[in-house]
Amino acid sequence: MPKVDDTTVREPRIDLFAASADTYEAMLTFLSTAAVGLDPGIAALVKVRASVMNGCGFCTKLHESLAQAVGETEERLSALTRWEATTLFTTRERAALALTEAVTILGDGAVPNALFDRVAQEFTETELAQLIWTTAFGGNPARYFTLVGSFP
Repeated sequence: MPKVDDTTVREPRIDLFAASADTYEAMLTFLSTAAVGLDPGIAALVKVRASVMNGCGFCTKLHESLAQAVGETEERLSALTRWEATTLFTTRERAALALTEAVTILGDGAVPNALFDRVAQEFTETELAQLIWTTAFGGNPARYFTLVGSFP
């Protein structure tokens, strides 16, 4: 039997979706528009990577399914945890994944200028804006779900 400690959620702490349905719907609307103008494959990859990094199995499974719907392969999805060590990803995808990792785990609290400049070279201003919205907020639902101990 797995060890249970004070952080193990044994039952939902709050029905976040019922208690604030309008906010939940607004979040879904925001997340669906955040990536408009960004390559759907790149948007899918960054959402999967952020979900994996956040440790949310529900979100990972959901985003992997959505990624496959836009043409991502099982091979590439499986390689996301080691994207830097494989040749499966383009320069643009690598830049987006690097930004995703920097935003998901802020470390010292800032995205390095060199990384931002590298990403900015790969995307138009509109794409960059949509990538920023997607990376900054795409992984947040995993945090909400693990905080409250339930999923929609």
